[in-house]
Amino acid sequence: MPFERYFGPSAPLSAPPFSAPVPMPAPVDAIARQPRLPASLPLKTACRIVRQMVCELVQLFGDRVMLRRDRRRVSCHVRQIAMYVCHVALSIPMSDIGEAFGRDRTTVGHACHVVEDRRDDLAFDEFVAAVERIVTAVFGVSEVTVHD
Repeated sequence: MPFERYFGPSAPLSAPPFSAPVPMPAPVDAIARQPRLPASLPLKTACRIVRQMVCELVQLFGDRVMLRRDRRRVSCHVRQIAMYVCHVALSIPMSDIGEAFGRDRTTVGHACHVVEDRRDDLAFDEFVAAVERIVTAVFGVSEVTVHD
């Protein structure tokens, strides 16, 4: 029957209905949470690459005076943006990102909230959107979610 392709083989008429449990497909949320990276690339390496890309882009487009004056603050912002992009663009779980950056998962959650709050600024939003596009292009992610 054509429906067997979707529902499995038909049970004989003598068998009681629902005699065997039908395996359910994985929920869409569980599939969406899997990292979208090449299998051969370790998560820690991917996070380091993202951090380096964010650092280079901040140095390229950032305010030179601010970079010299507030190096510590800039390095924190770079790390926060990198954590956010790893979580949003690459769908890496916060606990894995925290392990890769040597931080706790709650720190990654805080970084994501900080970056989301800063995206109200148009220039910052465009910068983060550009970083997301570059990261998805570098890692070959085919399914990109658009930020509202």
